[in-house]
Amino acid sequence: MKTKKQKIMYITQIAIFTALSVLLYFIRIPLPIFPSFLKVQFSALPIVICGFALGPVSGMVVLICKTLICLPMTESMYVGDFADFIIGSGYVIITSMIYKQNKTKKGAIISLAVGTGTWVILGAIANYLILVPFYISVFLRNNVSGFVDMCSIVPLINESNYRIIYVLFAAVPFNLLLSLTVSLVTFFVYKKVSSLIKLGYED
Repeated sequence: MKTKKQKIMYITQIAIFTALSVLLYFIRIPLPIFPSFLKVQFSALPIVICGFALGPVSGMVVLICKTLICLPMTESMYVGDFADFIIGSGYVIITSMIYKQNKTKKGAIISLAVGTGTWVILGAIANYLILVPFYISVFLRNNVSGFVDMCSIVPLINESNYRIIYVLFAAVPFNLLLSLTVSLVTFFVYKKVSSLIKLGYED
């Protein structure tokens, strides 16, 4: 049973992780090797660190809070936020659940490796089946050529193969780069963050 002090500290920690995630959400870095609408942002970093430190439920709480706060300020017709939520859910649940069962350096490496694979696979499936069709339908009003023009940096893309080519040569490498970066940073900082949390309870 949590004491009142523990509950207050827990809520404070959730608020801090959420605030950090929201802040990182608005720091976006375009990379010239990808289409301009794919911008690197590291809002998943505090979420997975929270999942490691406090457990998978806490990680999901931060993800949900961050999504609800950022949703009204979206610039992508909710497509990017929906993608972040799908991928973030799979990543934080997988990584934090595996790590919870084996809280060692090896356990962290395994959990982050599986999480990275989950991130890339979920991103590929979501983009192919949901996100690209939705983006073209709602944001571009079914203008496939407009999407192809936006992705002109992607090799071999055209109106007949745009979905599979975009996924293979843009979405997959983009998500691989992003997930590897988040996983590496998490690996090097999670212990320091965990040592600051002295509550003695988890999800």
